[in-house]
Amino acid sequence: MTVFITHSLKSATPSARRAFARLLLGFCLCAMLAPGQGYAAGTEITQLHVERAEDGVFLSALVRFELPPVVEEALSKGIPLFFVVETDIYRDRWYWTDQRVASAARTLRLAYQPLTRKWRVNIVPGLITSSSGLRATLNQNYETLAEALSAIQRVARWKIADSSEVEPESEYEIGLSFRLDLSQLPRPFQIGVAGQRDWTISAQVKERLKLLPPTTGMAAETEAGGSR
Repeated sequence: MTVFITHSLKSATPSARRAFARLLLGFCLCAMLAPGQGYAAGTEITQLHVERAEDGVFLSALVRFELPPVVEEALSKGIPLFFVVETDIYRDRWYWTDQRVASAARTLRLAYQPLTRKWRVNIVPGLITSSSGLRATLNQNYETLAEALSAIQRVARWKIADSSEVEPESEYEIGLSFRLDLSQLPRPFQIGVAGQRDWTISAQVKERLKLLPPTTGMAAETEAGGSR
């Protein structure tokens, strides 16, 4: 079989050889990105906590997930990952669809720095686009991947709205989503990981909460049991 392929390539035109080389490269890329045997990635959002204070509405939560080996390998080779956290606050309207009164988003970039052998996390307000670029307001280095992931998985008192945007004692539906943004990967990786289960890191929850006024000293809190 090897002799046949070698003989065929020698007699093939240059364009045919290039096409075969691209095909072989594609097979190699798919093999490198193939999911590990028996691995199933699971993501869940827990400890959802929303508090209305004088200076705004703040959200805290914990996102539980483990990086599949193939994703961790890509990180170690210098390919950064981008995680997106988004939230929306809706108010019920019996006469029409629910009204969205506030929304917020942030992007978290995780990358390995081979020269310093440290892990770096950048927190960017909003979503990253080709025009906006990386406008990090918070940069932090970590000694280990576990420490860096812990910083990404914990959402601590994130301001998602101004106090004036919500009414005290009113009930709202708050949606929170977390996902690995595959569109930020290098183009060859986007093609290779499309539909790969190991690269699907995503979860979302929706809860109905009553945002109590800050004078009561109480906050709306609930436990989210995972993706819904």
